[in-house]
Amino acid sequence: MALTVLRNCSKALKINVRKFTALQHVSTGVRHKTTIQYATRPDLPKLAYRKLKGKSPGVVFLPGFASVMGGQKAEALEEFCKSLGHSYLRFDYSGCGSSEGEMGNYNIGAWKKDVLYVLDELVEGPQILVGSSMGGWLMLLAALARPEKTAALVGISTAADHFVTAYNSLPIETKKEREEQGFWKFPTKHNEEGFYTLSIDFLKEAENHCILQSPIPISCPVRLIHGIKDSDVPWHVSMQIAERVLSNDVDVILRKHGQHRMSEKDDIKLMVYTIDDLIDKLTTLG
Repeated sequence: MALTVLRNCSKALKINVRKFTALQHVSTGVRHKTTIQYATRPDLPKLAYRKLKGKSPGVVFLPGFASVMGGQKAEALEEFCKSLGHSYLRFDYSGCGSSEGEMGNYNIGAWKKDVLYVLDELVEGPQILVGSSMGGWLMLLAALARPEKTAALVGISTAADHFVTAYNSLPIETKKEREEQGFWKFPTKHNEEGFYTLSIDFLKEAENHCILQSPIPISCPVRLIHGIKDSDVPWHVSMQIAERVLSNDVDVILRKHGQHRMSEKDDIKLMVYTIDDLIDKLTTLG
């Protein structure tokens, strides 16, 4: 049974004093960004990524749905890893941001393959995977597929099974109508249209990757940060994950006023402090 620890966010972690100065400035963004590189893959779109060389364990950031590697959390993590001398990689999924392709042509399975390619070909050794929203779902799928490449997991507003759960909560008649149309306008506050258009094929494919109906055989340390005021993905999802993950080293950290994107200055600091704590733990164990 997974061990779930609820912590008051103001007392969540012990901060290593010698790193405090470096951590103070992480929310201000990257001053000297890494350059965009492109990974060429046979029969697959080029994958855009930014890579910082450094020590192990490295950190890999997985963005959310329709998000890109240039977001606040991703850039703050690069500055943090640079300050400590640890390696770091962030990337855009197929069809997103600077990567090739059209987003509507890809699905959860394709984006899982992107993450596995990153772990197999673009980084060295076990990584701390940091997944935001849908990236948290992909983070869990990657840990299941590549346990030897996964040192620890940090989920932020983790959206495991989210599209499928939301669609299945619709009334039966509404679902029939959507299936006849071939798509569903998934409500969102994060774009001008107020919705994402998801094909029924996308939703059916996503069902193949649902993980919350059974134990999740992941044994590495897991940290799940979630805002109680998240109106997109309920914080209870992180509790479900914690209950199902088999690792004994699982903490759930709730922020009382946290929103879904967790992009406020204090949210980003909490994310960085959590990763800093894991790096210390892994380095000591190593």
